[in-house]
Amino acid sequence: MPETTQDVIEAERQLGHPRTVLQYLRIFITGFFMGSADIVPGVSGGTIAFIMGIYDTLIDAIKSFNLDALRLVLARKIGAFIDHVSLRFLITLGIGILAAVFTLAHVLEGLLETQPTYVFAWFGGLVLASIIAVAPKIGWSPLTVIVLIVGAVFAFWLTGLGGLGTGAEPEAAGAASYDLLTLFVSGAIAIVAMILPGISGSFILVLLGQYRTVLSFVTERNFFPLIVFALGCVIGIMLFSRVLSYLLHHYRSITLAALVGFMLGSLRKVWIEAAAGVDTMTAAGAAPSLLMVIVLIVFGFAIVTVLDHLSSGGNPIVRLFVRPRK
Repeated sequence: MPETTQDVIEAERQLGHPRTVLQYLRIFITGFFMGSADIVPGVSGGTIAFIMGIYDTLIDAIKSFNLDALRLVLARKIGAFIDHVSLRFLITLGIGILAAVFTLAHVLEGLLETQPTYVFAWFGGLVLASIIAVAPKIGWSPLTVIVLIVGAVFAFWLTGLGGLGTGAEPEAAGAASYDLLTLFVSGAIAIVAMILPGISGSFILVLLGQYRTVLSFVTERNFFPLIVFALGCVIGIMLFSRVLSYLLHHYRSITLAALVGFMLGSLRKVWIEAAAGVDTMTAAGAAPSLLMVIVLIVFGFAIVTVLDHLSSGGNPIVRLFVRPRK
């Protein structure tokens, strides 16, 4: 099992060049979970990538689309290009993300309307477990503690902005402001949040008034505006991935502390939506059960905890009950 930070990074990067069926399956499932999370405002696909052990691989793969990659293409060294940009990894992950988006968009859209408390209870469990999974990977010091607090306060403030939520954006609001430039810019901004643990790209779309618009394009299979939105995402992630990769490689503990702070502060959004969902469900004659809320929180918490332990072998919750192998 990897024990040092460098060992963990190296183990993650091996997934950039998958060879076995199990590796491909793990990457696909991770993509599916990321796509599922990114549909819901307040939950970040970047969090899923991090706790599933592919975060560094993902950032480095995106960053590898550079002049060296272009030279390989122009020289017709396709095999070298595929390895250079970890194309097998990116395609498998992308298929998983798209599979979740196109299969679960209708389901999650419906659940957010009819069972919002349950949805956010489950995601709350995911986020709580993610915080516990990532925190031990930080080299703690007074500076990292300060950075964590600042990140948490920022995310707490951002996710508590008045009038925002899954139901706060009117159906017509997104459509009224819809144009190709708006979609492109929204994609470029939202993708930055999508790869940051704790800050949801969907929530950023809510802030920009484009969440319901983009979701409607998905559910209605309206591909042209989705392509424009995707192009904005590509540009945004290509630029930001270089900054994030630099920070992870040179200031890893500080960066992780900030990301954990983001996750911690984002729990406010989960709480706001879960609490608001109580009124929504009660008005519809289906008041949420406290027992079911607890069960879903525990279920979400257990999923992330088990997945993290399978990936890292050192989840602190599991190690309380299972002795590590000698």
